[in-house]
Amino acid sequence: MKINDIIRLVAGLFVIISVALGYYVNELWFLFTLFVGLNLFQSSLTKWCLLESMLKKAGLE
Repeated sequence: MKINDIIRLVAGLFVIISVALGYYVNELWFLFTLFVGLNLFQSSLTKWCLLESMLKKAGLE
């Protein structure tokens, strides 16, 4: 699995989990969904992603 695939997988899981937590537990979890969206947005503009940096340091390419 390539780094871009892992990033998409993690972002998708975070959105699904945070929406479920926001619906069933507490609506403040929707702020985490907003954070994920903002991170994806800034990543598209700056071409920098923290998770990508972490995965590269872990030895994935």
